[in-house]
Amino acid sequence: MRIGMRLAAVITVMNVLAATDLSAQFQPAGSLGALAPANLAKPRPKPPFDLTGTWLHGGGANNGFRFSPPEGFKLTPEAQKHYDAAQKAQAEGKVYRDDIGQCWPAGLPVIMTRVWPIAMIQLPTAIYMVSEFMNSFRVVYLDGRPHTNPDIVVPSFNGESIGRWEGDTLVIDTKYFVPDHHWIDSGIPGSDALHIVERMKLTNQGQTLEIEYTLTDPKSWVGDWKMTKRWRRVDDRDIAEVSCLPDLNQHMPTTQSKDNVR
Repeated sequence: MRIGMRLAAVITVMNVLAATDLSAQFQPAGSLGALAPANLAKPRPKPPFDLTGTWLHGGGANNGFRFSPPEGFKLTPEAQKHYDAAQKAQAEGKVYRDDIGQCWPAGLPVIMTRVWPIAMIQLPTAIYMVSEFMNSFRVVYLDGRPHTNPDIVVPSFNGESIGRWEGDTLVIDTKYFVPDHHWIDSGIPGSDALHIVERMKLTNQGQTLEIEYTLTDPKSWVGDWKMTKRWRRVDDRDIAEVSCLPDLNQHMPTTQSKDNVR
């Protein structure tokens, strides 16, 4: 009887601690969520532009979908092992660790340039992004909150994004990524030290979204990698519910066969 009572007490304490930790992951105690009416109603300067709409990576010259490393790049020894293995697999007509084909999330930055559109809804406090590719979800907070304390943050594939306005540019700082099954390009892993800064601008009378990327990851490569990508507004598109189911991918040679080097 006493053992049962003690066990119940322990479970209660653990539940309280878990609930406390869960609330702390997102914002400090007493602060407002991004969708709280009181937060939305706070006076703020008018933003230079509104990203609300559906966007599709444009492709074309100097706008490839891959986040390939720059010329003369240098990898860390551990990352170099992955890169060499990927190069060997490609030379043999195979793929290296096709985790996306296994339904692992693409993660940032790769999720931004898939051949599927991204729906964006901009509010005064946050920008909500949903990709049609696996319905990947991302939030860019604009309400002035800092990054979460690293001791309590929960890493994710898209990281934690905090945005701020600098003139006519939206600057987004993203960190706190998962260290496994997260790839920047073929054979180039993203670690928990990955840090991404995006500088967003609208051009072409609001029809083109341009993002300048700066990627750093001292556990995978040396220095900063910079690249610029462009998206076009597609007003004739909505996004649909899309799920990645492993059993539906089994017919693909890259997912289950020897052509997928694990």
